[in-house]
Amino acid sequence: MIKRFAAQVIGTVVAGFARALTGVLPNWRGCRPEARQRVYFANHASHGDFVLIWTVLPGPLRQATRPVAAVDYWGGGVRGVIGREVFNAVLVDRSGTTREPISVIMEAMQQGASLIIFPEGTRNTGDQLLLPFKSGLYRMAQARPDIEFVPVWIDNIRRVMPKGEFLPVPLLCSVTFGAPLEVRPCEDKDTFLGGARDALLALRPGQSAA
Repeated sequence: MIKRFAAQVIGTVVAGFARALTGVLPNWRGCRPEARQRVYFANHASHGDFVLIWTVLPGPLRQATRPVAAVDYWGGGVRGVIGREVFNAVLVDRSGTTREPISVIMEAMQQGASLIIFPEGTRNTGDQLLLPFKSGLYRMAQARPDIEFVPVWIDNIRRVMPKGEFLPVPLLCSVTFGAPLEVRPCEDKDTFLGGARDALLALRPGQSAA
């Protein structure tokens, strides 16, 4: 009980700090913040990405939503405690030497959790808008057509958390939620992932909301 209360307090502090640092605001463009099981899939430019999405979710949704994170970064030391106790992260081994990541993710979905995932699989530190998507997003959507898959575009986080810098830089960020996607009957992997990629890119600031 005390441990859980402490985690909730730390979570409130983390969310407050993230909002104060980035001024982040949610833009629910294609859906509303509703209490239903979802997979929020987003672009990935920094280790702080899932924190911003988690921060802008309303309290009840935040408690039901688990970020998928790499165990090599979020699994040990202070980050490990925060990842497990505060964010209740689904920790995956990207090397696949323990369990296949997709099986760990599917298990969390089966338990009723909403998830925050990054289909690029790793941080995009180059000039491309998005890296190629991994197949996991398609496999998840195929296995659980009852769950909404919501694209989320995070803007400006790379400038807040520049690569190689220890301290973040205060800047305004935004998190835009699009319309849910689903796998259509007989839709193949490349078509679905191409549509998911297009849905993300359409959420960038300056793009049409149509």
